[in-house]
Amino acid sequence: MADLKVRLGPLELRTPVVAASGTVGFGDEYSHLFDVNCLGALVVKGLTLNPRAGNVPPRIAETPAGLLNSIGLENPGLDTFLSRELPKLRGQGVPVIVNIAGEKEEDYIVLAEELSKAEGIIALELNVSCPNVEKGGLSFGTSPDTLYELVWKVRETCRVPLIVKLSPNVTDIVELAQAAQKGGADALSLINTIKGMVIDIHSMRPLLGNISGGLSGPAIRPVAVRMVYEVFSRTKIPIIGMGGIMYLEDALQFILAGASAVAVGTGNFVDPYTIPQLVSSLKSFLEEKGYNSLEPLVGVAID
Repeated sequence: MADLKVRLGPLELRTPVVAASGTVGFGDEYSHLFDVNCLGALVVKGLTLNPRAGNVPPRIAETPAGLLNSIGLENPGLDTFLSRELPKLRGQGVPVIVNIAGEKEEDYIVLAEELSKAEGIIALELNVSCPNVEKGGLSFGTSPDTLYELVWKVRETCRVPLIVKLSPNVTDIVELAQAAQKGGADALSLINTIKGMVIDIHSMRPLLGNISGGLSGPAIRPVAVRMVYEVFSRTKIPIIGMGGIMYLEDALQFILAGASAVAVGTGNFVDPYTIPQLVSSLKSFLEEKGYNSLEPLVGVAID
């Protein structure tokens, strides 16, 4: 029988499949459809220090083989998350990773310090790659020096494993990955969405209220696989790969490129049973091929 447990540095996940931030809310949306304990972890929607209303609508546009979103990190803020959402997540028994975002360094530091104390949170995911907010987010993830400084400062106060989520909207993602590693990241998530836009030909104006947004789904998968491949080749910390994963074949591409775990995002909207089906098919694949675990396959495509 294949063991689906995977290690991401100091973090152990019971399966290699994670629910990507922003696609399963705080868990309630999917808990009635399938047993969320099949997840390696649930990454909650991006959390900021104070509540955010998000961007003006429309916020979502379907595109060929993808989805363009401009949610703008709508969330209830730290205090409400700790008092209302986290107890419900603990009740489900699902491992929780909290995606955190801020407008300035101090926001990230306070979030990391407070969330590290909370029971039931197994790791934090540092969001430095959101392309659809006006302040913070992407500005921290495009400069290696700025990213290193932020990760190092957050690492000083963070008591749980620290994952850094990288943006593809950069010239050299390897340089950013190395900066995050140097700053003290335990693992990397890549990639976040690719910045894009849609124009409504009837109104002759941008369709999204925020003009542009982040493209996700199968359309970006080749870009994501390439970036995981490049980062794995030149860093030493584990990777959670994401970007258009729908089926077993998609997940295997990321694993062979160097990902130790994978995250499903847009796929959850297409078919809410994508994650449990993927977990089941990964287990069957390993057993059919005679592997005891996923580890022997990680990075096999690298020369």
